[in-house]
Amino acid sequence: MYAKVIVDIAHSQVDKIFEYTCPDTLKVGSRVKVPFGGRVIEGFVIDVSPNSLYPAEKLKPVAEVFDEAPALVPECFNLMESIARRYRVPKAVALRLFLPSEMRLGKVREAFKNFAVYTGGQIKLSASAKKQKEALEYLKEQGECDYTELCENYGRGAVNSLRDKGAIKIEKRKLARSPFTGLPQVGDEKILTPAQAQAIETIYSSDKHTHLLHGVTGSGKTEIYLNVIAREILAGRTAIFLVPEISLTPQMLSQLRGRFGNAAAILHSGLSAGERFDEWWRLRSGEAKIAIGARSAVFAPLENIGAIIIDEEHDASYVSESAPRYSTIEIAQMRAEYNGAKLILGSATPSVESYVDATEGRINLITLKERINKKPLPEIIIADMRKEVRRGNNTAFSKALRDELDETLGSGNQAIIFLNRRGYSRTVLCRDCGYVAKCENCDVTLTYHSEENCLKCHYCGAKYHMLTACPECGGKHVLYNGTGTQRVVADLKTLFPSARILRMDNDTVSGKDGHYNILKQFAEKRADILVGTQMIAKGHDFPAVTLVGILDADMSLHFSDYRSGERTFQLITQVSGRSGRAGEAGKVVLQTCSPENYILRYAVAYDYEGFFRNEISLRKATGFPPYSLICRVMVTGENSEATLETLKNVYFAIEEIRSSNPEEFIFLNKMHSPIKKIQGKLRYQVLMRLKSKTALGKIYDIAVKYTTSSVLVYVEENPVNLS
Repeated sequence: MYAKVIVDIAHSQVDKIFEYTCPDTLKVGSRVKVPFGGRVIEGFVIDVSPNSLYPAEKLKPVAEVFDEAPALVPECFNLMESIARRYRVPKAVALRLFLPSEMRLGKVREAFKNFAVYTGGQIKLSASAKKQKEALEYLKEQGECDYTELCENYGRGAVNSLRDKGAIKIEKRKLARSPFTGLPQVGDEKILTPAQAQAIETIYSSDKHTHLLHGVTGSGKTEIYLNVIAREILAGRTAIFLVPEISLTPQMLSQLRGRFGNAAAILHSGLSAGERFDEWWRLRSGEAKIAIGARSAVFAPLENIGAIIIDEEHDASYVSESAPRYSTIEIAQMRAEYNGAKLILGSATPSVESYVDATEGRINLITLKERINKKPLPEIIIADMRKEVRRGNNTAFSKALRDELDETLGSGNQAIIFLNRRGYSRTVLCRDCGYVAKCENCDVTLTYHSEENCLKCHYCGAKYHMLTACPECGGKHVLYNGTGTQRVVADLKTLFPSARILRMDNDTVSGKDGHYNILKQFAEKRADILVGTQMIAKGHDFPAVTLVGILDADMSLHFSDYRSGERTFQLITQVSGRSGRAGEAGKVVLQTCSPENYILRYAVAYDYEGFFRNEISLRKATGFPPYSLICRVMVTGENSEATLETLKNVYFAIEEIRSSNPEEFIFLNKMHSPIKKIQGKLRYQVLMRLKSKTALGKIYDIAVKYTTSSVLVYVEENPVNLS
């Protein structure tokens, strides 16, 4: 037999199929080791055939076969072709998406443990064999136990003697490394409201595969998801459930396990290598039927998928910022089409692009306008921070927010304080000469972190000693400028010394349990105030939260990005939705220096339709997406001369495309990227606006052509971050 193999090398020169001789038992989808160029490397078997284009004596044999069952499902190869063609990446790069990275690199395998098991056999022991007697008595009581522990307690010689005499046997068993084993299972099936029942009926009666579930916060979207999954599991199919933040996965896993038991498996980067490997194999083997996780879980190794759910579909985290730079929704659409599955996009604040698709009939629109408990959405109070400054209040808290916090804490309820900036202060500034501390490797200002008394770069993670004097002028007047979550916590402790306060940002969460432990403490009311960045803004359900404070609503409003208004509206609506989800009415204090801004007015009224009508008319008038495509070709490298030369080559190559298709280009220019350097690499960009995707393939080809070992060139479509 002959195997067609794609070798695991991410290079266009070897992006082809190689043939090897193989045993008759080899199956399509298997991972193998094959001789290649004087070494033995990993590869993926995409076909096995009794015929070959080459003489058998000229082909080398497969050196090794990994795994008992094929790792890749048949669908992988269909998706591989689509992804490689769409994003112009080697097929090996596309296939890597379907496997845990440690598994691909051979760094993790199945784990086994030896157990000592009492056989019931009757043996005679001499009076001097005290340890053997003790070990045997213990095993008679327990039935079985960990072999290593038994040896530690009674001696390896004594335990092995019992084995040799037939009193016990040693069994090697596969160890299941299951994450979040202590999660409470909260999944009792709820009685559906008429609106929820109608939504499910619409999903199953519509002739469209993709559905946009637009429901206000607290409208019961999760229960709709769970009912759809239940239908598919009952029909013998599988499901994928995606959430935007790792912090949301334990909460959703808890509900899925409560409803479906061990059929739910979790996939995300916060797990240990062993846990991710075992959860992945549970899905691949069919033991688990439901995959839950963040973006990468869209590649879960499931077959016969019946439903793919993308919660908070508007979230920017669903776009990959590393090669291949895929859209999760686009990959989900490919998988849904292949499997004939339902694709459900859920959000209280859908992306403008998705809502256009829904209103123009390309996908099905389902709307939930009320919370399931019929409670009103929380009242949003606008605090004008300009007036606060004029009154002499230079703190981060308006009088309205302080008063509401005082009342909330006094009534025994909880509050969330949202600020999308971690650290103690945003910048460190010399008052004498204006010097601002910047990272040596990145063109960004450093953030002061008081707990470690250091300056940190939030792009490359570099740490610097805190300045005691200005390195430019020697001045001693070094100021902290701006406010971060650390400083907010410090100020709250001063204002409310008896309040128990938790902080949740990238500095306080680590490992798979980091998010969960903080949220668990808050859910169990072991804290009164939760201060955090956008990871607390969406999806969480805390019944005792009756107040949300938004400290700097203007932060995302004034970015030089056509999406700034949309993101501000989404963020305000999402974080406001954490308040008043149970019995008591909720309140939100929104602090701003631009209270008259129309975006804030729409957000205060929870008027998504009004916001959308205004936003889409602006996009249409200015020719921004979805009425055009923003395409950015990034050129990055450490050598200035080589990087600039590549930039010129890329730009002139795109100019040639424009000269033959002038009607396709609305705008084209080359320039420094707004952040000129990250991790020591210079950053340039060719920015363009296109009327359609007609020229996109050629632009991808240019990026591939000019990428070298020293200069990276890549394409971003409608980039989520234009910095």
